[in-house]
Amino acid sequence: MNIVPTAGKPRQIFAVLALNANNIVPVRVLIEEVWGERPPRSAGTTLQTYVLQLRKRLAVALGRNASRSPKDLLVTANGGYLLSVPAGSRDIEDFDRLTGRARRAGDPAEAFRLFNQALALWRGSTLVDVPIGHTLEREVVRLEETRTKTLHERNEIGLQLGLHAELLGELAALSRSNPMDETIQGHFIVALYRMGRTLDALETYQRLRRTMVEELGLEPSDRLRELQRAVLASSPELDVPAARRRRLGAASRQECPMCGGNFIRGWRARQELMVPRVS
Repeated sequence: MNIVPTAGKPRQIFAVLALNANNIVPVRVLIEEVWGERPPRSAGTTLQTYVLQLRKRLAVALGRNASRSPKDLLVTANGGYLLSVPAGSRDIEDFDRLTGRARRAGDPAEAFRLFNQALALWRGSTLVDVPIGHTLEREVVRLEETRTKTLHERNEIGLQLGLHAELLGELAALSRSNPMDETIQGHFIVALYRMGRTLDALETYQRLRRTMVEELGLEPSDRLRELQRAVLASSPELDVPAARRRRLGAASRQECPMCGGNFIRGWRARQELMVPRVS
């Protein structure tokens, strides 16, 4: 049985408790999440009713022979409530574990694999089917930023590994849904260029520039402008690392203005990649 309630306010409360699992969430935080800064006088009593409804759903899911009761899982403690769950039972914990392993990996291919496993845990937008108050709004922003950072890292590794063809479709979608994310646009430009689509790469830059000027009154960053110039010049800096080494020589230490360092610096030393940095 799915223990997540269908009604909006109980669903909202459950989301706050689940995101703060094994930690006490004060009653005032739950009330503010559901009713805002001016809750009705009955808010405390209504909250207790919602908690009771959640415990009833837990009881059905646990069954009669469970070793723990609903009150053991949804605990009343110290002026608040705590959702008790086993360690490692939430997707966000698996996500953090996998991304942590990826960032510590000494091998880019292994890091790419681990980042992909972490991103596969996401199913659509964060809390898309839950009413959002102040607390959940902060959590949504935090989680979406975490996901975006991971996408940036995974895509950068993929370009280092020469997987531009495999990433192109997803980068195209990300480019459309994140029109002013310079890192995503930069990765998309590099992938298009490597696929022989120089005109599309330059149009992507121009589209980004138009959007930024119209929406923000700003020009793209220096690194994006450098990337555009590199595309216009067919710079070897944009090649897949192995091809770039063939063009420049294995011992080349030519500086890449968009990389923030030498081509030959390793993954473990920098935890960054040998493709143009655009963030």
